[in-house]
Amino acid sequence: MADRDKQESGRESKPTMGGGMPVVSYWAEKTLTPQGSLLWQTLMHKSACLSCAWGAGGQKGGFRNEDEEPLQRCAKSVEAIASELMEPVPERLFADRSIAELQQLTSQAADRLGRLSFPAILRAGSSHYERISWDEVYELVAAALRRSPERVASYSSGRSSNEAAYLLQLMMRALGSNNLADCSDLCHAASTVGLKQMFGSGTSMVSLSDLKQADCVVLIGSNAPANHPRLMNELIKLRDRGGKIVVVNPLQEVGLVKFASPAYPLTSLLTGSEIASLYIQLIPGSDVALFVGIQKSLLEQGLVKFDYLKQHAEGWEAVIHQAEQTSWDAIASTCGIDREAIAAAAKVIGTAERVVFAWAMGATQHANGVDNIFSIANTALLTGNAGKVGAGTMPIRGHSNVQGFGSMGVTIRLKEEIRQALEQLLQRSLSRVPGYDTRAAIVAADEGKLDTLLCLGGNLYAANPDSTQVRRALGKIETIIYVATKPNLGHFHGLAKQNTIIVPVFARFENPHKTTTESGNNFVRLNDEGTSHLKGRSATDLISEVEFLTEIAHRLHGDTPVDWRKLQDTKYIRQLIAKTIPGYEQIGEIDDTKSEFTIKDRIFHAPHFPTPSGKATMFVTPIPNLKLPTLADFDIPSSARAIAVTLSTGRSYSQHNTVVYKQGDYYRGMPHRNCILMNRDDVEGAGWKEHQRVTVKGDAGKMESVEIIYGAIRRGCALMFYPEVNAIFSAQIDPRCGTPAYKRVPVAIYQEPIL
Repeated sequence: MADRDKQESGRESKPTMGGGMPVVSYWAEKTLTPQGSLLWQTLMHKSACLSCAWGAGGQKGGFRNEDEEPLQRCAKSVEAIASELMEPVPERLFADRSIAELQQLTSQAADRLGRLSFPAILRAGSSHYERISWDEVYELVAAALRRSPERVASYSSGRSSNEAAYLLQLMMRALGSNNLADCSDLCHAASTVGLKQMFGSGTSMVSLSDLKQADCVVLIGSNAPANHPRLMNELIKLRDRGGKIVVVNPLQEVGLVKFASPAYPLTSLLTGSEIASLYIQLIPGSDVALFVGIQKSLLEQGLVKFDYLKQHAEGWEAVIHQAEQTSWDAIASTCGIDREAIAAAAKVIGTAERVVFAWAMGATQHANGVDNIFSIANTALLTGNAGKVGAGTMPIRGHSNVQGFGSMGVTIRLKEEIRQALEQLLQRSLSRVPGYDTRAAIVAADEGKLDTLLCLGGNLYAANPDSTQVRRALGKIETIIYVATKPNLGHFHGLAKQNTIIVPVFARFENPHKTTTESGNNFVRLNDEGTSHLKGRSATDLISEVEFLTEIAHRLHGDTPVDWRKLQDTKYIRQLIAKTIPGYEQIGEIDDTKSEFTIKDRIFHAPHFPTPSGKATMFVTPIPNLKLPTLADFDIPSSARAIAVTLSTGRSYSQHNTVVYKQGDYYRGMPHRNCILMNRDDVEGAGWKEHQRVTVKGDAGKMESVEIIYGAIRRGCALMFYPEVNAIFSAQIDPRCGTPAYKRVPVAIYQEPIL
């Protein structure tokens, strides 16, 4: 037992592959709990997974995907569902624990308080949350939303349904506000902005069926073994049929080298399956340089599809010219990868028949995130891998229905065709005043420009950089309304100036009505009705998001031109969605047909794109000037025992967005949350060794007693966990999409005291 504890702490040997028996053990552990039977019942419920946007839930039940393949659940599903199946937060807890005490909780401890089951309020001057009646909730919320439209904002996450998302944006736009911030602003906004400009569509052009026909995947900035485990099964099958996988990531994730999938107990679980054919550990933020290098090598190897470019792309000449004129020295010095390694990657990509370019936040969360997407998609076009079966670009969305929120119009970049349809529905012109995205909303609040904030899910406080600024900014807002199923750090730190209100709602599988969600591959799922495991007063004081939003909207807008209370019937909402959201026409009949569907005009099997010319537009991508941090940037003398590195923030293997399920990270050998993963040479070059404690300082604060853990990460780079590390830095913002550069944060590491 002691030996196993040491191994799990990462202080002895680290795992040689991802997945494997720890996943099986976790399933068994949860199955054998008193809630085990309820967990399995919920896993079988016909509703999309609560975790990632790869989510399961085909027409034949919750264990199937859009291709109706069975056994399509993973440990992330179990973690999310088990969390929602907790007992209710006792009413006495808020009476017994002051807000100061609740602020001492970690993310994991906050989540483990239980399910929210009654509305609560923290009033100005009070030290405790208290229970509040629904009548007072509605009165306070409606009054708060009646403020000047430009001073009212919303924030949302992908935990809710399409129907709730549609109601949120319709209510906000009817108020005259375009301040519809969303968690996607912090993650894949660069993908949406970049792909929209290039292809006329901001989502994946690849379906699940396409992925099954690819013979090469380029996986960029993704830790799929932790965040999208079922994607790993597709990668295993690709390798089994002779395909190749190019992984681009500064950190060598063990599961991207070899992964043991419980889905294949005879062939993979015990011995593991090889994943990466090539593993490219580039300098963080240098994706553009790497892909311009790949483009240059494709030219040198005669692998560019010029006939394709001439017929199906615009602007390609300038992209070719940039690749030709950029020197190999500039490319290699920027990305840290030599010409030979880049040529090997170019050969794999250029000689494959069908290549899928897939990426996650490692590519988007940079000050030049949009350029990163341009450079990746340029490479797809140069090789003819856009607009054909089994190939294309595929952003890997993190939250379950985050893409559905964008489709429903929860965005500051509303499509003109949706705007016109909504104006016809509401019989009025909509405001053209630009709305606040997530970071802009924080800045506006800090400047005293917001009175009311409605949060539909999510954790706005913990998801943002510079926690001190965020806490201060939220504290200047008069009223904040949190619509949630579980407590999180935002409920205890993101407190309003006057009233902070918590509205408890059903989880997706508990809703008393059917809802829909959208996967990251543009597939719309119909979720069955459900019931809550909470009983008695706890159950009767829960409400659905749809019911809450329609009641608020009715109080604000009456019953014309939209009968808001009629919209408590989600079938009616779907009929309005069908009339106003392009590509969603089939949703108006889904209750009768039960036919789940892929949204039209998004999956491209021919190189004709929804742009004015029908062609893709290519963009030149400037090579970034990646200045390395120095100790002087942090007022630390050069004589001190200290080093400056580029820090990436990330999730642990048992974490969903800002929600932490376990403190440690078995697969990276990080035993707790206050660790920093570093290259051994960096550590020993500074005169330290593994497990020593150091201080990590950013431009907004510092973390002390941080334990050093050795990892297979590039020299000059490091990794720490968010949300905790968000407290020590602000971040550069890509002005084109508003996304913070979480993956390239300058920090100094040193031991106290600095003399």
